Amino acid sequence: MKKMRFFRSIHFKFALIYVLLILIAMQIIGVYFIGKLETQLVENYQVSLNERVNLLAYNLEQEVNKVRDEDSPSIESDIRVILEDFISDDIKEVRFIDNKSKVLGTSSPYNQSIIGRRMNELLVKRTLLGVGDKKIVLDGNQRIYVSYTPVRSNNEVVGAIYLTAWMENVYDDIKEINDIFVTGTAIAMIVTALLGILVAQTITRPISAMKRHALDLTKGNFSKKVQVYGHDEIGQLAMTFNTLTRKLKDAQSTTEGERRKLTSVLTHMTDGVIATDKKGKVILINDPAINMLNVSRETAFNQPVLTLLNLDSKYSLEDLTNELESVVLDFSTETKPYIIKINFSTIQRESGTINGIIAVLYDITEQERIDQERREFVANVSHELRTPLTTMRSYLEALADGAWTDKNIAPQFIDVTQNETERMIRLVNDLLQLSKLDSKDYRLTRDWIEFTSFFNKIIDRFEMTKNQDVHFTRHLLNTPVYIDMDEDKITQVIDNIISNALKYSPEGGEIIFHVEVHDDKLEVQVKDGGVGIPKENLDKIFDRFYRVDKARTRKLGGTGLGLAIAKEMIEAHGGEIWAKSEEGIGTTIYFTLPIDQEIEDDWS
Repeated sequence: MKKMRFFRSIHFKFALIYVLLILIAMQIIGVYFIGKLETQLVENYQVSLNERVNLLAYNLEQEVNKVRDEDSPSIESDIRVILEDFISDDIKEVRFIDNKSKVLGTSSPYNQSIIGRRMNELLVKRTLLGVGDKKIVLDGNQRIYVSYTPVRSNNEVVGAIYLTAWMENVYDDIKEINDIFVTGTAIAMIVTALLGILVAQTITRPISAMKRHALDLTKGNFSKKVQVYGHDEIGQLAMTFNTLTRKLKDAQSTTEGERRKLTSVLTHMTDGVIATDKKGKVILINDPAINMLNVSRETAFNQPVLTLLNLDSKYSLEDLTNELESVVLDFSTETKPYIIKINFSTIQRESGTINGIIAVLYDITEQERIDQERREFVANVSHELRTPLTTMRSYLEALADGAWTDKNIAPQFIDVTQNETERMIRLVNDLLQLSKLDSKDYRLTRDWIEFTSFFNKIIDRFEMTKNQDVHFTRHLLNTPVYIDMDEDKITQVIDNIISNALKYSPEGGEIIFHVEVHDDKLEVQVKDGGVGIPKENLDKIFDRFYRVDKARTRKLGGTGLGLAIAKEMIEAHGGEIWAKSEEGIGTTIYFTLPIDQEIEDDWS
């Protein structure tokens, strides 16, 4: 492993660069030098042969022009002697051909049979025409120099010399020189590699120190400094590196401080925050956002924000970065409303490119509920006031048109107008009372009241004034129970509950009053035998202006605020109020009031 690391190090790369540079330089020099040397040796060899051939041509010319008698040797014999004298170690064969293309002699003792034959080669014919030629050919693995030289006498070609010579000795010399050059190159490379390692060590030592220091920086260690070995470029780099370390330390301290501030802000924010990268994947999410979306942090990280918010079927990432500023998500269930508003903003670099998206999540469930209640309240008040006002205007217009003179109609019209006026007065009074109950400075006028006798008096009053055939049944306490309460407000609550029970009880029906004590609270029940309330409407009867049977309630003069006022008053006393009902059987209204056991014991 260490060996592999060495081959990957800059130390090895420096030495390798030196060696490669020397190798390339020697190769370039070698190619040029060997090429030139080969050309020069071949040319010198050819010049040497040509000089000898020219001398041979002169001797042959003299022999051809020699006058012979009958006793003189034949021309072939003389030529053979001349050619044999010409032979040396590097000459393979030399022939002389006369101007009729007939071979007159050859230096090869093994090729004497060709004497007297004609040579019809093209180059021989060209040479006899005065055009010589030369070339190098391969005979197996041997290089052979071949030349054709014309022999002239009195400017006439009297013959041709055909010469073949060995050239391997020339190339052997070249090979020997090449081997010497390769050996010198290898020695130079070894020396260069050693020098490269030494030179590289002086360069890589400060670089290695900076590498170790950089690794320490990645671990957060800013205390060390790089040693400066000189004032050259590497020394200046080391000093710059130390300066950079100091600035990074300051920047890291500042960034860490800002990160802590940001973490604290995000942690203690009530709003959810989600940050993404430029691809829309979540890189930051705080606890409120996790709770709002009901996901785990591990699930949210690196997930596309559109998928996390269930918006991928409606919007694209370009919509979030371009035009979409906010969106409202409804996570409500049948039992619990839950609405979230999300505002989007982009993170941009100085160049203007978008680097991410910030999504801020707000829980607007309560705000939406309040807005809805406000809208319903305004609509209900408008409707409740418009109905009697419309009726009054119609009857007053009729009276103004002359109906007041009719003794039979006028009293009826005035009676209706008066009833509608009283109905509006009751509505306004109920609204004023609700407004007081909603105000923070609302105060109860409490006093200790014995509840059993107090409850009996209210029931007696209704029993004496009722105009219906409805039977009252009482299941009250035999012992006195004292409650700290506002007598007027609780009277109003009970009046409202009994009035509703009478309104919805049929002729011959029964209303049952029941009082029980449970530990630290008093529970009161008022049960009627009316038509009952549908199950889906049971939780809404304490809402303002809510009516189960709107037509009947309005006909009986109800405003739809009685049970809402009762709920506010009971809760102001620290109690609870609720209802149970079955359609066709009846409805039971329950409410509780707290009992102070110590005070109760004192009264007892």
